[in-house]
Amino acid sequence: MEMSPSSVAANPLDFPHPSEPIERIDDFVVQFWGVRGSIPTPGKDTVRYGGNTSCLEMRIGGKRLIFDGGTGLRMLGEQLQQEMPVEAYMFFTHYHWDHIQGFPLFAPAFIPGNCFHIYGAIPADSESMKRHFIERVLHPNSPVPLQGIQADLRFYELKRHETMMLDDIEIRTGSLNHPNTAMGYRITWRGKSVVYCSDTEHFPDRLDENVYELALDADVLIYDAMYTDEEYHNPKSPKVGWGHSTWQEAVKMAQAARVKRVVIFHHDPAHSDEVLDRIGEEVQHVFPKAVMAREGLILPIGL
Repeated sequence: MEMSPSSVAANPLDFPHPSEPIERIDDFVVQFWGVRGSIPTPGKDTVRYGGNTSCLEMRIGGKRLIFDGGTGLRMLGEQLQQEMPVEAYMFFTHYHWDHIQGFPLFAPAFIPGNCFHIYGAIPADSESMKRHFIERVLHPNSPVPLQGIQADLRFYELKRHETMMLDDIEIRTGSLNHPNTAMGYRITWRGKSVVYCSDTEHFPDRLDENVYELALDADVLIYDAMYTDEEYHNPKSPKVGWGHSTWQEAVKMAQAARVKRVVIFHHDPAHSDEVLDRIGEEVQHVFPKAVMAREGLILPIGL
């Protein structure tokens, strides 16, 4: 099914609104729909950066790729209802709650005529991606009867450290250092690359070779920078072994891998807008092309 070119709001920090004029594009664009880690954090202290959990969208040459299905996926679903019928390709890093919470409330999945290609790794004891997703991801967690899903769902198993092609889009996978494992992605189109590495924890004595190989010479690295170094090593409440990294390590990786732009992503639920503002200032001081992920942020790649 051919998709019409996707749309971008005039203000790059706001969500498109159905009643507003929108720009038609056929390029490589990343939009953030959920940027928070671990648990949704609605409230007055998280309005500017957003409280929805991990979900981002890449619109590439007329195709729509969706990465992770946190609560931000529900917001994306509301936008997609203005553009149906929809065909999209969904890629999961792993299946912790904050990366799957949005799918049971993803409205386009309950509408016939839509088609979603679902990719991800499966545990060794699972028979197939379809069975794993339906029986272990959706069934025990969904408040909505699964028989209500009317869209065409197609499932594909991915392995780490392999490359697949989606027409002329190259998608390479890699291992991330996270409890129960997670998968990173490098997406390349027409010589431009975006790397998505969430959730992952750095190593204390060396760069993570898997992340480095994915990130090398990328245009954009979206990295799990949940903590500051001070929080990570806080003797009263250390975060070592929790499966997440710091913004300082994000910068270190970006510099070593010659990344053009790093995006600080997967914000700690305890980090308010004001805290993230301060972190953003510190990151900019050492890496001027760094970006703090926020809901609605649109990044054109290569412009």
